[in-house]
Amino acid sequence: MMPDIQACLLCDDVRQERNGKFILIGIFDVIGSAVFPFVYPRMFVVTRWCSGQGAFRQQTRILAPDQVTPVMEGQPIPFHLPNPQATATNVELFINKTIQMEGTHWVEILLDGDLKLRFPLQVQRIVPPVTPPPSTP
Repeated sequence: MMPDIQACLLCDDVRQERNGKFILIGIFDVIGSAVFPFVYPRMFVVTRWCSGQGAFRQQTRILAPDQVTPVMEGQPIPFHLPNPQATATNVELFINKTIQMEGTHWVEILLDGDLKLRFPLQVQRIVPPVTPPPSTP
């Protein structure tokens, strides 16, 4: 039985407590930079699957604004749901990935090669504030 995707979040960091609970730090849906291209240092993608049974493979990809060019592509993540009441949480880390341009990028989550979730990720140009020169008395 194919599972449902219960959640997918982008964040700066993920920790796991001793009791197994995950702590997500810095959840976001916008990335900003003053220059392009730039290297994004760390991005975690956290997914939670439920209401399925069997063995599956998840793959994450982030597409450029043209909706075709991959900016980030994860390795397939195998997971198993022993029964429909079980859940599986997958945590994926992307390190030092180059983002070429501003605009709406697209996060896609595939399950066994089929698209299960797609949502926008805004990449925006940030204009640094101009600091006036010190005044002279």
